[in-house]
Amino acid sequence: MTRSYSALRAEALARYPKGAAPGGVGVDDIVQLKVQNTYDTHLDIARAMAKVMRADMAAYDADVSKFTQSLGCWSGFHAQQMIKAVKRLRGTAKGTYVYLSGWMVAGLRNRWGHLPDQSMHEKTAVADLIEEIYVSLRQADEVALNDLFAKLKAARAAGDAAAEAAAIAEIDGFESHVVPIIADIDAGFGNEHATYLLAKELIKAGACALQIENQVSDAKQCGHQDGKVTVPREDFIEKLRACRLAFEELGVDDGVIVARTDSLGAGLTQKVPVSQRPGDLASDYIKWLKTEPMGAPAEGELAIWKDGAFVRPVRMPNGLFAFREGTGRARVIEDCISSLNEGGADLVWIETDTPNVDEIASMVAEIRKAAPKAKLTYNNSPSFNWTLNLRKQVRAQWIGEGRIAEADYPDGAGLMSADLDLTELGQEADRRLKAFQTDIAARAGVFHNLITLPTFHLTAKSMDELSRGYFGEDKMLAYVATVQREEIRRGVSAVRHQHEVGSDLGDTFKEMVSGDRALKAGGHANTMNQFAAE
Repeated sequence: MTRSYSALRAEALARYPKGAAPGGVGVDDIVQLKVQNTYDTHLDIARAMAKVMRADMAAYDADVSKFTQSLGCWSGFHAQQMIKAVKRLRGTAKGTYVYLSGWMVAGLRNRWGHLPDQSMHEKTAVADLIEEIYVSLRQADEVALNDLFAKLKAARAAGDAAAEAAAIAEIDGFESHVVPIIADIDAGFGNEHATYLLAKELIKAGACALQIENQVSDAKQCGHQDGKVTVPREDFIEKLRACRLAFEELGVDDGVIVARTDSLGAGLTQKVPVSQRPGDLASDYIKWLKTEPMGAPAEGELAIWKDGAFVRPVRMPNGLFAFREGTGRARVIEDCISSLNEGGADLVWIETDTPNVDEIASMVAEIRKAAPKAKLTYNNSPSFNWTLNLRKQVRAQWIGEGRIAEADYPDGAGLMSADLDLTELGQEADRRLKAFQTDIAARAGVFHNLITLPTFHLTAKSMDELSRGYFGEDKMLAYVATVQREEIRRGVSAVRHQHEVGSDLGDTFKEMVSGDRALKAGGHANTMNQFAAE
């Protein structure tokens, strides 16, 4: 909010000196609704949240402990409850974002059913989810502010000036639940013009940051699956420009672009770009192609002049071109440098196959030789088996240091055993898990740590836990013990579900327009009174 309660009230009284608008609408009610309407449009949200992200990026540049975090949310309610939880924990949601995963849109939020992450879902589903998330976050503002205005009214009715002043201070100091969204636009859902058109819709829905990847739109795969096909760097830069133009056209001058490279796990490219001079983007891309001696040319065959001779680029049966094995790391570094220096990206995203701080840090060190201010968004992905990976890393390090023998701990899948949880190795792996985001932010330039699919897995686990108890022997105890009792003890506001979705907010509005005639839901017979806030 940009204006204080007192300023808005003075403005309203100047307009309506008698304390009411035509029709008897009270000035205090007008002020309350103005305060509760924290943003006029979702495009205003995009503009404001872009500035928030820029400020956070500057803070990280000054102090790498100031990294930001998000969880992937597949509904507005998930996002709302995440932000409420963070505010209960920290007293603020600063440094917290919402990540909107294209995987979860494909898997959970499209009209065609549960789909793989291959850009098969309708484009509008992404913009619709951004819109939904911000509707939910703004409603959380309305509900919370309505409670504060109820306190203000009670203080005035009691003639308690100190309580009135305290309530006004709470209203003026209220922190919105609205936070930045990093929105996944996949590979752009088409050519550069299609990317631009979709980018505009995401921005108008409220997105201040767009994440786009260097895969081929019509062959897009999840970053943690095989069969990924990248596009030449010039093609990707054109899509980065399309996103920038969308931000600029809509007045989101501080809009953030996250350029993701899937080259570490991508062994194929769509086409061979045309090089104009040695060392240009096309030349640096072509040099990694897998080739073989030319021999006698065949009908329709392609040739590349390399090291003083014609060679044949290896083509797959589908016409795609193969890269040389083991070149992914070098291609990632070049991708990031070109995206930052040529494409104007603000952040880069390196999709890796395992969570390894040393691996990421070594690539970032190379990137920063050409792009000194390079900052990353990193996917702390559920596609990694975190327990297995971290225990493997600890085991290998300790064996190398002579601290343990190979026979001291099992290798491979045996490391997943629950019997290892309380061992020295298990506890060290867990310590590294706890420190992973801090370490990668400090050592590998990771400004933003996210988990793409946590609410997908959380929903599956929670429903399994409740269902096993409820449909098993525990019946109602399963619900009470695993859900309701925990909500009450943790102070989760959703335990008062009627209030959470705006029942009290509706009662307040009815009073504004109907006075004593208002038919309210929050009377003495409302069972939510059993959960009254202390």
